[in-house]
Amino acid sequence: IGIIYPNPNQVYTRTRDLSQVRQGFEQQLKGFETDYSDFGMLHYVDAADDLEKILSNGIFDYARKLKQDGTVRHLGISTHSVNICQQVLKINEIDLIMLSTNTAYDFEPSNGKLIISQERRQLYQDCQKSGVAITVMKPFGGGRLLDASTSPFHRAMSIPQCIQYALDRPAAITCVPGVRSMDDLTSVLAYYNAPREERDYSSIADAKLQDIDGVCIYCNHCLPCPVSIDIGAVNKYLDLANSGDELAKDHYFKLTRKASDCTFCGVCEPRCPFHVHVRARMEEAIKFFGK
Repeated sequence: IGIIYPNPNQVYTRTRDLSQVRQGFEQQLKGFETDYSDFGMLHYVDAADDLEKILSNGIFDYARKLKQDGTVRHLGISTHSVNICQQVLKINEIDLIMLSTNTAYDFEPSNGKLIISQERRQLYQDCQKSGVAITVMKPFGGGRLLDASTSPFHRAMSIPQCIQYALDRPAAITCVPGVRSMDDLTSVLAYYNAPREERDYSSIADAKLQDIDGVCIYCNHCLPCPVSIDIGAVNKYLDLANSGDELAKDHYFKLTRKASDCTFCGVCEPRCPFHVHVRARMEEAIKFFGK
């Protein structure tokens, strides 16, 4: 609910137009030759104005009626924002949240070590208490975590380790990695036969701050930015796009402030516990995404 499939040449089109939303959802039901869906997902809700539009322009009312009629059995929202998740929990009508979850997104520095962000820890616990399930997307960080040269920890995690980490979060019930080929699918399904020691991700606790010096892990200790750029989000979408994530560019352009808004004042850099050259990263993002 919130995306449509207009023609064979496009994977999908994002929309907040109620008539198009209705058309797209009905088209999906017809394509799958069914009269109901287990989940009605309100997709791509990454900013406050996204949520406000859904709640005010009839889309959420439409989704609610679909559930009341039995056309959908459960309502869900997909987002990359912890703040949006907390707002969704207050609505008290959502059954499932699709959230990007992995070690790169969850961990932040504290006293020379890496710990799970209190904000994200609290969200997982709040979802558990509220009975709202989490289905995990981006468990490999767009593939970044699987390669020592791109991992923010300068060490590779395996597919079973990433999946196990995701499923161990409170309220997490499923993990949906992106699959590009049969080889990808086979690699993911190997999780089920992986012995416990191959799924053990505890070695991540040994990572020291000096091991990831100069690498952004999106903790946003560099904020506040004088022009309100979400520096962690810019870096995250740049890394995802560089790793081949085709949706990262769309997410980047949904940001209120982009790298092109940077004044290169440099006030963020002394705050970064990992000594990331933020201004250089902003220049890289401008070159990659354009203005």
